Amino acid sequence: MIKNFVLFLTLVLFSFTNKAQVDSAQLRVDEIENSLKYQTGTIELQSGGAKINTPKGFRFLDGTQSRYVLSDLWGNPPDSSVIGMLVPENSGVLQMESWAFTISYDEMGYVKDDDAADIDYDDLLKEQQEEFRTENPEREKQGYQPIDFIGWASHPFYDKDKKILHWAKELKFGEDSLHTLNYNLRVLGRKGIYMINAIATVNQLSEVKTHIDAVLGSVQFKEGNKYSDFNPDVDNVAAWTIGGLVAGKILAKVGFFALILKFWKLIALALVGAGAAIRKFLKGKKNKEKEFGANAKEDQPPV
Repeated sequence: MIKNFVLFLTLVLFSFTNKAQVDSAQLRVDEIENSLKYQTGTIELQSGGAKINTPKGFRFLDGTQSRYVLSDLWGNPPDSSVIGMLVPENSGVLQMESWAFTISYDEMGYVKDDDAADIDYDDLLKEQQEEFRTENPEREKQGYQPIDFIGWASHPFYDKDKKILHWAKELKFGEDSLHTLNYNLRVLGRKGIYMINAIATVNQLSEVKTHIDAVLGSVQFKEGNKYSDFNPDVDNVAAWTIGGLVAGKILAKVGFFALILKFWKLIALALVGAGAAIRKFLKGKKNKEKEFGANAKEDQPPV
């Protein structure tokens, strides 16, 4: 399992790390975190004719910084469509428990929702699982881990009144035992859609869900850009319907970021003086071992 190998490699690295190196690593992680320019309040989104009112409990990163976090810090493939991120204010991007919502915009046109009530999402699930398997060899050829679509972590739902679509996928990257959660939100507008994706682990699903409504309500199209402002005489109609958005073929590059790749990046940073995450990881492990020892009686020590 990748997770167990990461732990093993982390322990090996830490065994050769003295206190001065650990302190230097902490300074490096702090330096990276402090270099990020978080924003709060009302922010004009750079694409799509909307603004975002930063939800309570979150901070906003602009497109440039978001792409830096996703690719340089977390080790994901580059994606130029990302225009922002919402990061929980109680965690930084280099903490082991960190997660975030990414924000992208696609000016695909006006998405008709006539098919929303007729979609068989069970059949769609099977189709997508097969497509993932078919596309994995090319992904591996490009140097990335294969992805398995385990199933719906949250069944697709379309709110016809609010013109919002959301669903969640449980994904497995490579051989990792800790599955990735991709909670997908689509906010429909006159000329395109906002794609808001939660990048987290499946274990954080309940935490992510508690923020969905606040995040959805934070994006507001300006007058003239709302779904209701559609003018069939001058506006383009998207080639994709609601079912197409969930299938996501046109958006294949969007929404498949993984937090688990971040752990490999953190180990690489440790080698050049950024091992704060290692210290935190091992501290948590040590506390668990103490707790185990306090509760154990005549059991043999673990091998």
